[in-house]
This record gives sequence, structure tokens and C-alpha cells, in this order.
Amino acid sequence: MGADDATGSPDRHHSEVTLRVNGKPHTLIVDHRSVLLDVLRERLNLVGAKKGCDHGQCGACTVLVDGRRVNGCLLPAVALDGCDITTVEGLAAGAAGAAGEELHPLQRAFVERDAFQCGYCTPGQICSAVGAIAEAEAGHPSHVTDPEAPSGQPVPLGPDEIRERLSGNLCRCGAYPNIVRAVEDVIR
Repeated sequence: MGADDATGSPDRHHSEVTLRVNGKPHTLIVDHRSVLLDVLRERLNLVGAKKGCDHGQCGACTVLVDGRRVNGCLLPAVALDGCDITTVEGLAAGAAGAAGEELHPLQRAFVERDAFQCGYCTPGQICSAVGAIAEAEAGHPSHVTDPEAPSGQPVPLGPDEIRERLSGNLCRCGAYPNIVRAVEDVIR
């Protein structure tokens, strides 16, 4: 165990887990009640994902677990032992191959399109968009996907698809039009 560890050892209320966060393994002793968001923010000092509603309704805590977007405020960290977790901080590292040298294309598009105002929801919006793009490429339909579309084929992402797929991420400032444009810029 390293510097990220809690003091003590596993007991009936704590377990040892290894989370691979942004490409780096972290072995920690976590309370069974601890959710992923709290472990990321309080134990690993990765504060990009935000605590908004704490009920999985706003999307401010969205991160990627094994490539799929999830609400970090709802997932017990102990259930994620061995999983790969990508936060907004890790997107830049993944784009450049070294920590933070170059922004991920979605991060760059959000800046270029001014797709944020206060910025509180932006990390969750960006992680959600990364996941939504991957889901569409994998052929996963949304509520607005044409029922006649061939099953399992990539789903084209127009404005309606983007809005539907990102509808679980709230922006209290109302930057939605530029968020959609930023995602469109990346998929073209």
C-alpha cells in the first residue's frame, strides 16, 4: 500500500480496493459506505467531478468507469475494485499521453465554443459527452433514435441525439446550445 491508503486495515466496515484512476492504480482501504465521488475528491484529490445533487439527478459527478459514463455519487467505491476510472483530469492525459500537456478534443471544443458559464457542471458534461459519443459509435440507441435505424450500427449524432444523450447532465446557467455545438465540432 502507498501514500493514498487510509490508515488501518480492512475490517467488517472497510475493504481494500484497487482503482485504476486515469491510468494509475490506487490501492485504498475504503469504508463500505463511501461512494466513488467522495473517494476521488477526498482521498485522491481529483476535484473535477462535482457534488451537485448527491442523488444522481444532475450529472455534475459524471465520470467514466470502464469506458461507460456513471454518476460517481451513486456508486459504492468498494463495488469498483479493479475498475478503470477516467475523470475529466484524465481526459487530457489520455489525449496527449502525458498528464495534461494537451486538452482532450471535447475540452478544447468546450473552450472554443464557450460551452460553459460558471463551469461547475462542465467536467460532468464533458465526461458524459465522451461516453455518449462512444455509446452512439457502438450502436446503442437513445429515446430519439429512429426505430428504423439498423440495430448495432453507429447512431449518427445530430442535435436531437446529442441533447437526448446529455439530458442527464444539468447546466443551471443554460449553456446547452454551445454544449451541443461543442459536441458537434468533435464528431465532425
